[in-house]
Amino acid sequence: MSMLHHLSFAVADLAQSAAFYDAALASLGYKRVWEDSTFIGYGTHPGEDKFAIKLRPQNAGVPGDGFHVAFSALSREAVLRFHEASLANGGTDNGGAGLHPEYGPDYFAAYVIDPDGYRIEAVFIGAHNPTSSHE
Repeated sequence: MSMLHHLSFAVADLAQSAAFYDAALASLGYKRVWEDSTFIGYGTHPGEDKFAIKLRPQNAGVPGDGFHVAFSALSREAVLRFHEASLANGGTDNGGAGLHPEYGPDYFAAYVIDPDGYRIEAVFIGAHNPTSSHE
């Protein structure tokens, strides 16, 4: 059983955040699994969101330093695609993409800040794949 059932972020502009998360999460294999006029859920199976964004224009407070969410990636290449898609869709770099041996010998991650200011990460922990030309 997974520790967390789901997580949601309050966002000031649903369309802007949806464009960002549609691109960033698609690079990791996640997609919109449901939506309404104020809420969009992401995951891998219809109706089973694990992450969501919810429109809250008046009180979309972002937690400060020390808070971040890390999304699982299936490869180093997916981490790099996440970083590229995030920056191309309104995100800000927050530490680059690459190997981070300070967290473990195979910790490969990308760090970004979304359009609302949330710190997010994509991470793959595994051995280098020598057949990939992107690593």
